[in-house]
This record gives sequence, structure tokens and C-alpha cells, in this order.
Amino acid sequence: MQSSAGEGTGTPADRLTVAVRVHGRSVVVSPAGELDHDSVGLLHERLVDALSRPDSDRLVVDCRDLWFCDSTGLNTLLAARRDAEQAGAALVLAGLQPAVARVFEITGADTVFDIRPDLDAVLR
Repeated sequence: MQSSAGEGTGTPADRLTVAVRVHGRSVVVSPAGELDHDSVGLLHERLVDALSRPDSDRLVVDCRDLWFCDSTGLNTLLAARRDAEQAGAALVLAGLQPAVARVFEITGADTVFDIRPDLDAVLR
């Protein structure tokens, strides 16, 4: 399963694409570009869809191509973490770029997420 959306629509959401794939019992959601107030809806939809899969127990957000995240994006990821926990699944972030990692550090969110250096570190 792989899907991508957000491209070519002529809207602010053009700044974000989100690919989804399944790897064993993990669903990997890969946002790329800018995650902000105008584009967060796309990521939210993909996270909700990923968490609704009955055959997975881990949601991995691969952030290696995410180069900006504002407070709206952070709140969406925090909500997904809560929803994953309530569903009995784990949520793991991988490959945070320096600018995105800084947002997590400044807000203290880095202490509540399971953050790994890259996707390979999660899927091994």
C-alpha cells in the first residue's frame, strides 16, 4: 500500500505530501515538505487512516523529508500519539531534521515521543 496526496492542487497544501506504506505490522507515514496550519489536514487524515488499520500495532512517522513543523503540526502529532496509545499501538518518530527537532526540544515534546535517528533504526 502506498499513497501520496497534496501535489498539484494549487493550494497551500502543495507544500506537503504524505506517503503511506505498510512494513510488516508497522504503518509508515512519511510527510515531506512544510507541516503547518494550512497543510496539517492532509497529515491528520493519513494518521487517522493508519491508526484504523486492524493489522498494525505501530505507527511510524518518517520525518526525514519534513523540513518545517509549526505548533499546529506538533499538536497533530501529539494527538496521534494519544490516539495510538488509546488504540494499544505505539507511535514512533524517525529522522527528525534539525529545524523540526528544535521545535520538539523547545516545547519539551522530545520527552514524550519515542524518537529514533532514522527509519532503519525503527524497522530493524
